[in-house]
Parts: sequence; C-alpha cells; structure tokens
Amino acid sequence: MQPQRDASGFTLRLLTVNTHKGFTSFNRRFMLHDLREALREASPDIVFLQEIVGAHEGHAGRLPDWPAQSQYEYLADTLWSDFAYGRNAVYPEGHHGNAILSRYPIESWNNHDVSVSGKEPRGVLHCVLRPPELQQPLHAVCVHLGLREDHRQRQLQQLCELTQLHVPNDEPLVIAGDFNDWRRRADRALARCHVREVFTMHYGRPARSYPAICPVLRLDRIYVRGVRASRPEPQTSRVWARLSDHVPLTAEISL
Repeated sequence: MQPQRDASGFTLRLLTVNTHKGFTSFNRRFMLHDLREALREASPDIVFLQEIVGAHEGHAGRLPDWPAQSQYEYLADTLWSDFAYGRNAVYPEGHHGNAILSRYPIESWNNHDVSVSGKEPRGVLHCVLRPPELQQPLHAVCVHLGLREDHRQRQLQQLCELTQLHVPNDEPLVIAGDFNDWRRRADRALARCHVREVFTMHYGRPARSYPAICPVLRLDRIYVRGVRASRPEPQTSRVWARLSDHVPLTAEISL
C-alpha cells in the first residue's frame, strides 16, 4: 500500500504493537509467522514494535520455526526496507527491545536509555526518517515505559527532554508504543512536549488495548505533533486478539 496523496500532502499509515516476544498470551504458542502475515495485510508505512527479540539461543534451539534472523528483520521481510532496533533487556540467552520498521529511509537512529534503578531496563528508540515526499524529516519514536508509576513519570520527563533536544519544533513527530499508563497520566505529562494522543483527540480518551482478548486497560498510545490530521483505529479483530496480549493500534496521519 502506497501513501495516499491529497491536496494537503500525503497520508501515512502507522501501526504500534507490543509483540510479547513473539508469543501469544501466557506464552502458549509461538506466533511470529502469523504476526508477519497480519502486518503484511495491514500494510502500514511505519511499524512500532515493543518487546521484540533480537536474539535468543534457547528459543532458537527449542523451536523448529524460530527464524534464522532477528525477529524484527523477519517481520520487515520485503515490505519495510529500513529498520532500527534498540536493545534494552540483555540476559544470558539473548536480548529484546524496541524496533521501528519503515518503508522510507532511516537517516539516523539512536536508542536512549531511560531505565530507572532496578531490574527493569527501558529504552526510547528515536529514528529520523526521510520520506522523499517531504522537504523535512519525520521523527519516529518507539517507547515501552516501566510498570511502576514513579518510573513512568521520570521516563515521560526524559521523553519530553529528548524531543526538545533532538526534534526541531517545525518537524513532524510521532511517538508510539506501550506506555503502561493504566492510570492515564501520560497525556498531561506529555502536554509540555506539545504532542497530542490521536485516540484522545478523536474519542476523548485513549483506546482500550489490554488484554487483547477483552481489552480493559488503555496502555498503548500514538502521540503526534506537526500533523495536519489523523484518523485512529484499534485493530480489534479476532485475528489480532490471538497474536499478542496487546491490541495493535493504527492511525493514518496527513503531513
């Protein structure tokens, strides 16, 4: 699917999902192959992935259908020519983190460590994209915040500081991922960065995204700045509910 053009520019389709390291809820089944097919069918231009595995020797030895390359390379396949990976959690058998897949060239990327003391490593992956249709770059930031409220507040502050330091005010910005913000405090915290959440803009509140089988908590978000218009949509079909413990969120944005 190519970006749709209109009088105001062109429209990009975004998708964010916590992949749960390639397994269904409660790790019952390895589902990465099904996830790749679902992503190909949805055909977003930019994909934000959380809990994506870069390497795991144990799973590679036990699971016959474990891909030979990293999970993010396997999912990128032939649709997303560019990708970046931010390794956050490292353990004896491998590592996992966040990734961004893009149809457009990734000019540069950086993974910022926003971990707070303890055993919960977290990172913010910032990519600078160069769509040929735009005179200026598009900034894409993939996040997966901590489980503790005090950790999240510090990480939200760091996220704002990152955008202020590395994203010029006149360049479009998308921040997407798993915010773990079940208390719904991120919107207010991120207002100082001048970003707005697309589901909140359209429906008055973030989308229900967890657990996927019967979403109750509003954990996942898509924030934007410098965007002409947006059209959000949760992927609530039964197909997606079987692929992860989080509901993927999609949005179209006009630049």
